[in-house]
Amino acid sequence: MLNTTEYKTSAFLFAGVGGATAGAMRSQAEYAGKVYKFKVLCAIDSDPIACRNHDLITGENTSICMDLFTRWQYEAWHGQQPPKDWKEVTAWDIWQAFKEQVPFFLFLSPPCKGLSGLLPGDKAASEKYQALNYLTVHGLELSLQACLEYGGSVPAIIQLENVPRITTRGKLLLSKIKKLPKKYGYAVSIRADHNLGEIGGLGQNRVRFLILARHEAQLPNFIYYPERKPLRTIGDVLSNLPAPGDTVVGGPLHKLPRLQWKTWMRLALIPAGGDWRDLNKMDWENLRVTHAPRAGAYAVEDWNETSRTVTGSSGPGQSNGATAVSDPRLQLSGEGKTNLYRVQSVDEAPTCVTGAAGVNQGAGCISDPNLSNRSNRHPGVYQIVRADEPAPCVTGTRFGSGAIAVADPRVNTKLMPDSYGVQEWDTTAKTVRSANRIMQSAGSISDPRINSTPRADTMGVQDWNCTAKTVIGSMDVHVGASAIADPRIPADKEQGVWTIISLDGTWHRPLTTYELAMLQSFPPFLPDGRPFQLEGCSDQKAREYIGNAVPREAQEEMGNVLLLAAAEADVNVGFTLSWQPVWVAPPAEESSQIIQQNHTKGKVYLMIYFTSKQHQVNYEYLQKKFEGNWSSEYAAGSYVAALTEIFPRIDWHEQDSPVSWFFGEWAVTGKDEYGYEDGYHTESKIVGSLSGIYQELVRAAVELFTGAFINLI
Repeated sequence: MLNTTEYKTSAFLFAGVGGATAGAMRSQAEYAGKVYKFKVLCAIDSDPIACRNHDLITGENTSICMDLFTRWQYEAWHGQQPPKDWKEVTAWDIWQAFKEQVPFFLFLSPPCKGLSGLLPGDKAASEKYQALNYLTVHGLELSLQACLEYGGSVPAIIQLENVPRITTRGKLLLSKIKKLPKKYGYAVSIRADHNLGEIGGLGQNRVRFLILARHEAQLPNFIYYPERKPLRTIGDVLSNLPAPGDTVVGGPLHKLPRLQWKTWMRLALIPAGGDWRDLNKMDWENLRVTHAPRAGAYAVEDWNETSRTVTGSSGPGQSNGATAVSDPRLQLSGEGKTNLYRVQSVDEAPTCVTGAAGVNQGAGCISDPNLSNRSNRHPGVYQIVRADEPAPCVTGTRFGSGAIAVADPRVNTKLMPDSYGVQEWDTTAKTVRSANRIMQSAGSISDPRINSTPRADTMGVQDWNCTAKTVIGSMDVHVGASAIADPRIPADKEQGVWTIISLDGTWHRPLTTYELAMLQSFPPFLPDGRPFQLEGCSDQKAREYIGNAVPREAQEEMGNVLLLAAAEADVNVGFTLSWQPVWVAPPAEESSQIIQQNHTKGKVYLMIYFTSKQHQVNYEYLQKKFEGNWSSEYAAGSYVAALTEIFPRIDWHEQDSPVSWFFGEWAVTGKDEYGYEDGYHTESKIVGSLSGIYQELVRAAVELFTGAFINLI
C-alpha cells in the first residue's frame, strides 16, 4: 500500500510540560495527495518533573532532561558552584538529543520569568535573572551550532515564543537574536502582538511575542499567518467540565482551594468582571455578615428565680444559656445616694467635695484624658518608634512602663489590577499566568450553573433550635431538608470552601487548576485515560507549569501553516494565494528599493511586492519588452505573468502583450445577424497546465487588462 504520510522532524527546547509539543503533534496539512505531520525528535527541559509530565501529556517518551546553563549562568542563578558531576551542555550533546538529524522545525520557549512584567524591575535587572534571560540566546546559538557542525545544514523553520515585555526588558537580547537567523539566511518576523487566543480559538486573551524564521534556501515560498478565530467565553470552555471540586471525574487538580472566609466574602462582593478596586465602591455598611443572637443571648438571670441551663459555651452573647445574674449584694437602690461610683466628665463642673473616703461612699472620680507627666515617669512610656529610625534601648519593662512599640509599615498590601478579579461567564478569559492565585490575578469566575427544579423539602434549611425532620436513606440537599442554618459564622481567617451567592445571583469562586489547564487548551484526559493531571508537584507548581505553557490548540494551528508551506516547497510551488497575510515579509529596505527602482525609471509609480528575486527579474524583463505601451494594465498583467510558476511556460518572443498567451484557438459557434462568424477564444494549453488557483489569478489579470469579464465555455 502506498504510504501517503510525510513526516517533518521537529525539536523543542525549554519544552516545559508539553503544550507546544502536544499541539505540534496534532498539526497536519494535506497537499498534493500527501498528509504532512510532525515527528518529534526530542523535547529538552532542565526540570525533571516537567519532563515526566511532558511525556505523560504527549503520550510519547521524547523528553530529555538537560540543563542548558553555562557555568556563569548556573552560578548567577543558583548563587553557588555547580556540583562535581555537573557539566556544560555542548553542541555534540544537542546533536545527540536531535538523534543526529537536523530538525525541519525548531521550537524554543525559553524561561520568561525575568522578562515578565510580574517581576519588579530591580529584580529583573539583577545578575540572577539576566543569567536566566540569556538562555534565550544561548539555546538558539547552541542548536544552530550543533546542526551546522554535525549536520551541515540548519532547520528550515525556527519559532521562538516569549512574553511581550521582552521587547523592553530584553532589548539587548533581541539585538543578538535578530543577527543570528539573518546570518544563516533566514527571513525573520519579530512581533509582540500575536494573540494566541485568536489563533487557537481559545477562551482567553493571550498576547505573546513570537519570532518566526524561514530559511529562504529551503523554503522560498511564503508561510501565511494562521486564520484568526473568534474568541470563546470562559463559560464556553467550563460549561461541559465536571463541577468544581469533583476530583473523581475532574482529577486531583479540580479541587477548590481552601480560602479564608474573608476572601470568599470579598469575592462575593466584587462584581463579575471587576477586581479588588471595586471593593472601594461597595456600600459596605449595608453589606456585612453579622451574627443575629438567638433569644436568651445576653440575658440576665433573676437572683430569686431558678437558673436556665448552663451550656458549654456559656458567656455573654455566646449562647442562650445562663451567663449573667442580677446580684443584689452591692446593696444599692434607687433610694440611695446618687453619687456612689459616679465618674465625672473632665469638661463639666464638679460635684460637691465631701469627706467620703472611697468611691463606694461618694468620693469623686474623673474620666481624665491626660496622662500627666511626673518626675519619675520614664520618657519611653507609650512611645511609638518609627520604622526608619533607630530604636531606643531595649529594657525588660512591660508596655506602659517603657517597653517600645513600632509603627510597622509591613502590614501593607499593594494589589495589582485584577487582584481578586472575578471574570464573567460569557466573556473571554484573561491571560492564564503562572502566578494565578486569586489575590494575584482575575482567577475567579461568576458561575451561573446553580439551577434546579425543586420539590417539597428540596434544599430545605432546618432551624438550629428545632427538632430535625426525619432522616431518610436518600438524604441530601436535592431530596430533603438536609441543610442547617448554622449560626457558627467562620472567623475571618478560617480556611475552607464556602458557596456564597453574589448579588448577581452567581457563585464567585476561584478557578480550579484543572479549569486553568482547560483554558490553556490542554486535553481533558491524558492518553492513559485519566483526567488531566500533573504528577510529582504541588498544586501551586502545577499552576506555574500550566501558565508557562504554549496553548496546545494555538500551536496546532501554527503548525498547520508551517506544514502547508513545507508541502508546497516539496513540489516546488514558489507562490500561492491566500486570504491570510504573509507571516514573514521581506525586509522593509528591500521593498523600498523596489519601489524606488520603478519610480526612477519614469514609469507608473506602483508599490510592488515581489514573491522572490526571480519574480522581480521576470517583471523587469516584461517591463522593458512592453515599455512602449506601458500602463497600469500592462503592469498588472506583467506582474501575474512574471510569477515563477507561469513565466517559464511562455515563449515571450511571440507575445505582443503580457496576457496574449492566455488565448487559444478561435471556436466558431455560428453566425451573427449580419452573417459574421460568432464564437469565442478557448483558453490556451498553458492555462490548462496551471493549478486551479493560478488559473483564477490569470483570469483576473486578463479581466483587468482587457476590461471585459472572462466567461469562457
